[in-house]
Order: sequence, then C-alpha cells, then structure tokens
Amino acid sequence: MPAPATPPPAALAAKAHVRELSIAPWISQAMYAIAKLGVPDHLVDGPRPVEEVAPLVGADPDTLHRLCRALASAGVLTEAGPRTYGLDEPGQQLVSGRPGSLRDVVVMHGEETFRAFADILHTARTGRPAFERVFGTSFYDYLRDTPEAEQLFHRAMGVSGRPPAVAGSLDLDGAKTVVDLGGGSGDLLAEVLTGHPGTHGVLLDLADAVEEGRRRMANAGLADRVRCVAGSFFDAVPEGDTYLLARVLHNWGDEDALRILRRVRDAIPPHGRLVVLDRLVPEVAGPHPGKTADLVMLVVLGGRDRTRTEYADLLAEAGFALESVVAPPPGADPRAESALVARPGGPARS
Repeated sequence: MPAPATPPPAALAAKAHVRELSIAPWISQAMYAIAKLGVPDHLVDGPRPVEEVAPLVGADPDTLHRLCRALASAGVLTEAGPRTYGLDEPGQQLVSGRPGSLRDVVVMHGEETFRAFADILHTARTGRPAFERVFGTSFYDYLRDTPEAEQLFHRAMGVSGRPPAVAGSLDLDGAKTVVDLGGGSGDLLAEVLTGHPGTHGVLLDLADAVEEGRRRMANAGLADRVRCVAGSFFDAVPEGDTYLLARVLHNWGDEDALRILRRVRDAIPPHGRLVVLDRLVPEVAGPHPGKTADLVMLVVLGGRDRTRTEYADLLAEAGFALESVVAPPPGADPRAESALVARPGGPARS
C-alpha cells in the first residue's frame, strides 16, 4: 500500500496558521487569569517561584505554574528557572495601576467580551449582538446595573481614553461654541478649548460623566468657558456651531447612528460644522487591526466601525455633506481615529 502523499509546504503552513488562530483564545484566557489574579504585580521586582506567588494571589501552585509556562511559551512571561517566572516587556503591560497598563483591558476582554464571543453564532445568524443574548440586556444597561463591571470598563477605556491623536490637527478657527456630545470627562473638549482661547464649550453626557467633566474643567481652568449638561444625545442636543462626536458613532448600528446625527442636524446652524472622530476601516483588502476591532463592536454592542464611504453615506442620509477627512499623524497606532469634517448639506432623508 503506497504511503500517503506529504502535503505541500503551503498546505502545511496553512494548517499551522489555522491551528494557531484556533488556540489563540486559550492564551488570551490564560493571560486574563493571571491579570485578574494580580500575578504580574508580584513579579515587578524580579522572577519568583510559583510556590511563593500562588498563596499571595489565591491560586493553586501547580495550576499557576502551568498557566505561566504556557504564557512564557507564548512570549508573555519569561521563564527564569524551574517553576520560576518573571516579566519581560509584554508582561510589564499587565501590571496594575501603571499609566497605560493593559491589565484592565485584558480583564474586561476575558470576562464580558469573551462570554459574548462564545455565542457569536447567534450574531452570525441574527445580526444582533450576542452580548444581549448572553447577559439578557444591552451592554450599557448591564454596566449601569453592575457597578464592578462599570468601574472596570471606565478604567479600561481610560487607557485609550486620551483625546484622539488627530485632535491636535483639527482646524476649528472661527468656532464660537464647540459641543462635545458623549464627551465623557471632557479631555477632548479641554484640549480643543486650550488650543482655541476665544472659544466656549458645552459638554453633554450622562450625569456621572458630566460630574467628572465639571471637575476636569475646573482643574484645567476652563470652568468659566464650559457648560456641562447631563443628558443623552438621542434627545435634543445643545446649541452650538461646532459639534464633536468622538468615539461615539461606532458604538451604534446605522439606525441609532442616524438618530444621533439627525439630532445634530436639527440643532446645527447652516454655517456650522460636525467633526466625527472614529477609526476608519480600510476599503482595500489586506490585514488591518480595525477589521478585528469591528467584530467587538458587532458582538458586544451591535455597533460597527465604518469605511470612509460608509460614513459619507451615513452623513448624507442625515443631511450632511462630508467636506474632508483628516488622517491620524504619521506613526500613530493603526487603530487611531481619523476626523471626518462635515457641513449641513441638505435635508435629512427619512
């Protein structure tokens, strides 16, 4: 009986690639486990045996060894000796409390996001976010009712919550009143107003965020130039001549995004401008991290990251004309936001 033919090198490479992708969740969940337990916090001063670390974090020593061994194999930790592990640069990113730490992001993805993705088939069949099926409520309602998850979410978002890198390139000369819709604690608005001394601002968000915004503006010496308003951008929005929607529209599907845009269209004067700051999905084929991030918006929120064309169409349907697109500065993270500048361009289409 002839020996089975050896698969060609391309087929072997493809098998290896698919196999690595299929086991990626195992590594991400192992990383979640040590981040949640706080293992990296106990390795900042140097490698330690798992028998020393395990009682400090409430873990079984042999299980912790096997988790750390797998993560060392994946390049997340270092293996300094038998059952002894330390931190290289990737592991340093999991230390809690440090500026820019990814610890809370990893924990959030390992908890609610992972559980939602476990039911991704529901999203594939229905187009609805699996999060709602798994948790019985929408993501934002879940956060409202689960204080621990809400605090984790805000800490995780704080890592990427700095103003978009493109914000410093915006030309807002002539703006009298900038309205930041869903502006959170107001970091973006504070940066805009600092760069435009003669401009006033309005910060609109839910009550808790607005309260933090008031403190932020007071600390920045901007309290006399900013009006903080508790409310929802699904309702009537405050008057102004320049509107900012930063990292907002991608949280929502087209129907809800249009509701927000039409509220702005109702309020904006004919000479006004709207600036949408969101990451753009490339319209060309090829790998890009935004294409993966879009799946999180889909499965967890029911939102979507969009291409430039999709944003232009969405804006036109809401009565805006896309005027220009400002790309992130050179060297920015490929997931960084672009700025889409639009003007009132006709009535909204129903």
